[in-house]
Amino acid sequence: MTRSDLVEELAARFAQLTHRDAELAVKTVLDAMSDALVKGHRIEIRGFGSFSINRRPPRVGRNPRSGESVQIPEKRVPHFKPGKALREAVDASAASTVKVKANA
Repeated sequence: MTRSDLVEELAARFAQLTHRDAELAVKTVLDAMSDALVKGHRIEIRGFGSFSINRRPPRVGRNPRSGESVQIPEKRVPHFKPGKALREAVDASAASTVKVKANA
């Protein structure tokens, strides 16, 4: 699902929202989430999951062309951990898909 798909879904589910309003709502939510993560805050959406920042320590890597060692600096990367309800829903969906394929 892309951002555009999300806007379309929101506009379809809520008839009182225009396409422009749905687009603004999605943009506002995503901007707020991005701002919180940039500030180092954790985002928790119960039943869906949580977003946090993980730290990747500095390390020595290799240039694949020359083979020389290269210092790779520390990084902070966003991380998503799905909530229990989401994990169970995806697992149940995957299990039913596997059963359908096995019966075919």
